[in-house]
Amino acid sequence: MALTPFHVAIPVRHLEESRRFYTDVLNCKEGRSSNEWVDFDLYGHQLVIHYDPNIGETNTLNLHHNAVDTKAVPVPHIGVVLEMEDWQLLANRLKDKGIKFVIEPYVRFAGEPGEQATLFFLDPTGNALEFKSFKDIEGQLFAK
Repeated sequence: MALTPFHVAIPVRHLEESRRFYTDVLNCKEGRSSNEWVDFDLYGHQLVIHYDPNIGETNTLNLHHNAVDTKAVPVPHIGVVLEMEDWQLLANRLKDKGIKFVIEPYVRFAGEPGEQATLFFLDPTGNALEFKSFKDIEGQLFAK
């Protein structure tokens, strides 16, 4: 089965602040937009940021955290599974831009069937983002 792009829409506290973050930090190409939302190409997937006035201009989202491999994983979170080379390039770019990680880049479940490189960080509103990679995406993505 060929994979098709996913679509996800997330709330943001300030449209221009988030627009800059997604274009400057994540190198997303901007698509359609209005005064209340912006479409982005996030590694071939459609990410839409929607202005939410209920968040407030300086507030951030409150997230829950669950323990995964001894780390506090923020919930909810979204992200993309990347090829290892792309994941490493992203990890390096985030470090170069001074992004504060919620979970620093590392290999989770080392030596187990689902071994994966992962990292977590927040956008300016507090939306949690995870990017991960596997040595063999097809063989490891759903490995038990």
